[in-house]
Amino acid sequence: MLSAIVPAAGMSTRLGRNKLLLPFKGQPLIAHAVDTLMASKVDEIIVVLGHEADQVRVAIGNKGVKFVENPDYRLGLSTSVRAGFAAVPDQTTSIMIYLADQPLLEADEVDFLIRALAEAGKANKSIVVPLFRGQRGNPVIVKATCKASLLAITGETGCRRLIKENPNQVFTVEMESDHVVRDIDTIEAYDRLVAEESR
Repeated sequence: MLSAIVPAAGMSTRLGRNKLLLPFKGQPLIAHAVDTLMASKVDEIIVVLGHEADQVRVAIGNKGVKFVENPDYRLGLSTSVRAGFAAVPDQTTSIMIYLADQPLLEADEVDFLIRALAEAGKANKSIVVPLFRGQRGNPVIVKATCKASLLAITGETGCRRLIKENPNQVFTVEMESDHVVRDIDTIEAYDRLVAEESR
C-alpha cells in the first residue's frame, strides 16, 4: 500500500498569502494536487492541515482524503511531514511526500515514480528521488522502513536531510519534463505559471 502525504499547513510567507488557495485551471492549487493524486495509482491521500485549515478543507471538498491537523505548523514543513507519517496506517509499505505547489505534475508522472519504486527495491534502495537535468525535485517516495528517520526531522526541511544522510539508499529517476522542479514559492512564479498556461 502506498500512502501520499500532502503537506497543506504552511503559511506561504514568501508569497504573502496562502498559495494553496490560489486558482489554477479553474480550482485551487490544493484541489488540483488532490485530483492529480486521485488519478494516479496511490492508494491513500493524507492532507495535513494547519494554517487556514478550514479554507483548505473547503477548497478540497468531499474527495475522500484523510485530513490530519498539525498544531505545530508554524515550526516548519518537517512538522507536517511528521504529522502525516504518524497518520499512516500500519499496512502502508511506501510513502510519497507530495508538495501541492507543483501544479504541472501529472498523474502519469506520479505513476512513473511509483513504478521506479519497484526498481529501487531490486537495487536494495529505499528512497526514490526524481531529477530533471541533474536537479533534485519532488515528489519523493520512501519505504515505510524510513518512518523513524523522518519522524526525527525538524525545521523547514522535508526529505532533504533524509536524502543527505542516506546517499546509499537513494534511487534517482531522470524525468522527461521539468514538472518535478517547478514549484510556486513567490507571486512572480505563480504569475509566470498562469501566463504560460494561458498561451
